[in-house]
Amino acid sequence: MRIAATFALAAFVATVPAGSAMAADLITVPTSTQAELPMVDAAGFDWSGFYAGVHGTAQNGSTSGTQYGLGVQAGVNAQFDFYLLGAEVAVSGLLENGTVGETSYGQILGRAGLVVSDNVVVYAAGGYGIDMGPPDEEDALLGGGVELAVTEDISVRAQYLHGFPVQGGNDKNQFTLGASYHF
Repeated sequence: MRIAATFALAAFVATVPAGSAMAADLITVPTSTQAELPMVDAAGFDWSGFYAGVHGTAQNGSTSGTQYGLGVQAGVNAQFDFYLLGAEVAVSGLLENGTVGETSYGQILGRAGLVVSDNVVVYAAGGYGIDMGPPDEEDALLGGGVELAVTEDISVRAQYLHGFPVQGGNDKNQFTLGASYHF
């Protein structure tokens, strides 16, 4: 019996280290490389810089009625992460009672907005507007808009401004649709 106990003890001592060695020395097969792969992230539209463009406008005044026209705008933007600050000058030639070039409307605006995606900006705008034909009217402007980049250099936008009369008593609501080229 002593021989049987010695064999059992020897078998036990032989199997315990073998079992431990098997658990610690598992065979592993690498499934991927440790080298970092380059991340390709397409850059979003860069709103910073100068731009110029054209727009169509519809302006409805409390005493002047509805006027339609075409115009040009030029401005500059500065983008800080997802914030946008800018300034713009615009001039529109307006049709009054079907007569071309009867009056024109100029405005100076400041813009502040948020870049909500790589190619969309939502902004508030405020500034000063002047009717450069008879009668003399000046307005404080307040409104906002949305601008969408359609290519690397071109954007389209829709904007609404309300004119609060400073001189002359004509409230205005102005809607514009435009396109700009960004330099």
